[in-house]
Amino acid sequence: MILIGQYDSPFVRRVAIAMRLYALPFEHRPWSVFGDAEKIADYNPLMRVPTLVLNTGEVLIESQAILDALDQLAPPGLAMMPAGGAERREAMKVCALSTGLADKAVSLVYESVVHGRATQAWVDRCRSQIAGCLRELERSRTAHMTPWWFGQSVGHADIAAACALRFLGDAHPGLFDLSEGWPMLASHAARCETMDVFRKIQQSFKVTPPK
Repeated sequence: MILIGQYDSPFVRRVAIAMRLYALPFEHRPWSVFGDAEKIADYNPLMRVPTLVLNTGEVLIESQAILDALDQLAPPGLAMMPAGGAERREAMKVCALSTGLADKAVSLVYESVVHGRATQAWVDRCRSQIAGCLRELERSRTAHMTPWWFGQSVGHADIAAACALRFLGDAHPGLFDLSEGWPMLASHAARCETMDVFRKIQQSFKVTPPK
């Protein structure tokens, strides 16, 4: 399989970490959505990442759709999402909040760096949405006193939240102090980042505006 995208993207990183935990081998092509857009377009007309090319040649796009497919390829009994019921719905909500948070953090980067402007109403809205996600994620993590969010082993919710929080801190240092306002999330993210797979799959965030 071929995973397209750079690891400074919380969405690409999330997929790559899941693939390593599932022991699914892949080739990594660290293409940029700006510098390598034409290469990405050969696989994904949206020119977005992550994009995953299966061994069959089938191309999957959008991180949640990719992870859903990977869950079906995972060894029996090792899927990193609760099988059903209220726990599965909450895990999916945690993933949605985490990816939504990451999306808003990306939007703030685009507003200030790529677009070359800072519309205050839009900036305020994004910050408010991020803060709201942090509050809800903190509430959910506090309610689950298990070693990982939904049990004894790491799952998609853990990975999604950690990758989003890492990106938020890297892209907007000092904007949100997790240790002050959201201590359970700060502890959770720190624990994830000590894992070998998180240390190996990472990339310092640096945005290069399109020319």
